[in-house]
Amino acid sequence: MDIKIIASGSKGNAYYISDGVSSLLLDAGVPIKAIQAKIGFVLSDVSAALISHKHNDHCKAVSDLIRYGVDVYAPQEVFDAKGITSHRAHYLEAMQGIKIGSFSVMPFDCHHDCVNYGYLIQSAVTGERLLFFTDTYYINYRFERLDYIMAECNYADDIVNSNVEKGVMPWQTKPRLIKSHMSIDTFIEMLQANDLSRLKRIYLLHMSDRNGDEVGFRERVRAVTGAEIYVC
Repeated sequence: MDIKIIASGSKGNAYYISDGVSSLLLDAGVPIKAIQAKIGFVLSDVSAALISHKHNDHCKAVSDLIRYGVDVYAPQEVFDAKGITSHRAHYLEAMQGIKIGSFSVMPFDCHHDCVNYGYLIQSAVTGERLLFFTDTYYINYRFERLDYIMAECNYADDIVNSNVEKGVMPWQTKPRLIKSHMSIDTFIEMLQANDLSRLKRIYLLHMSDRNGDEVGFRERVRAVTGAEIYVC
């Protein structure tokens, strides 16, 4: 499976996957021109976009994607927030699978401060399975035969506590952080609870510049999985 990172972080998130027959955008939280530039300016080749939730750093370009003729699948809150009514706006429900081209997609609910979906995606062409989630502090589900994981790994508790003590991070922001984003410790626990026997590659998404540790997180995840690790 071909995976491209368009953008990752608090300023915007967007990712592209393809199995050679169909292609998907996963989130679209950057300007449409930035998405076009990363995928060769041919939006007509994109089978659809899957959006996780209504926050602008994940859905900024939704209106433009629809205007360019791209079907968008998302929680209803996303389209309500954007005031979108279109035949290309498709409401998703958690645990109700859909097919988009050669991909089978299962949305599942995540823990955030709004309705937020992760996606288990399987290609009928390659047989590979990809798990995608972002902006959640916990995943309730367990998954089998994962080949790729694209997942938020935002912060470490000890770094957050140190930043609060130093005044680098306001203490008022800590409660929201730990109830809306995933720590490295929780991510490691999630990995250990899943079937990683086929795992090839992990992409660590949406890492905090202030509260994360790129080198440390990569080494901890590699020690648990033995997979290739990319920090995005």
